[in-house]
Amino acid sequence: MYVDWRAHGFELLFIFGLGSYLYCDMTREATQVRQGDKRRARTFSSSSSSRTRIRMVRAWYMDDSLDDQRLEHQLSPPQSVSLEDLAKNTGVMYYKLDPKKYEEEGKLSRIKEERGYNYMDVIQVSPEKMHNYEERIKVFFEEHLHTDEEIRFITEGSGYFDVRDQEDHWIRIEVTPGDLIILPAGIYHRFTLDTKNYIKAMRLFTGEPVWTPHNRPADNMEARKNYVLQQSKGFMVK
Repeated sequence: MYVDWRAHGFELLFIFGLGSYLYCDMTREATQVRQGDKRRARTFSSSSSSRTRIRMVRAWYMDDSLDDQRLEHQLSPPQSVSLEDLAKNTGVMYYKLDPKKYEEEGKLSRIKEERGYNYMDVIQVSPEKMHNYEERIKVFFEEHLHTDEEIRFITEGSGYFDVRDQEDHWIRIEVTPGDLIILPAGIYHRFTLDTKNYIKAMRLFTGEPVWTPHNRPADNMEARKNYVLQQSKGFMVK
């Protein structure tokens, strides 16, 4: 906080008879204070913008439109889902990594060690990169479950994972570079690209990978029964 001496300088001079040199000195000091405030503000703004450049995952409830599956399909008005609520309601886990320096960062190695992931490969999904693209993307978007976790670490591009909540409503999760998402075994879900038509992701697995999708209905499968039981009890949020 400072006093603008320029606005009241002449009045102060006449009242106190301090002389013109004091008025000039006060004016200069007040200007320096203001400049200092501006510099601090610029520094804070710069550091704040640096922090907010890290984009966290977005999730929201979907509409029932049959339009292009690659669109966002937001409700009107939009209804977003926080990461905490996503984890509580569906068991989906999320980590943010550096998509370029994840090896130096060490976070991926810790996740692999903690969760026992010992298999890794890379998949690219796009009309140019994937054989039988049209057929494969239809398979990905068919509602299904897996008997093991589905782990994806996005390094390039973007897309959407859709998962069912406890009321059987669709929640759409947008994934972009740096997002690592873990879908629990037994959860009904599907995947699609967005309008950019490209994603590159690392796939992680425990043991020999099993990519077999079990399309809905699969309620009698053990993985599904276990998931529903855990969902009824509530998922723990770390």
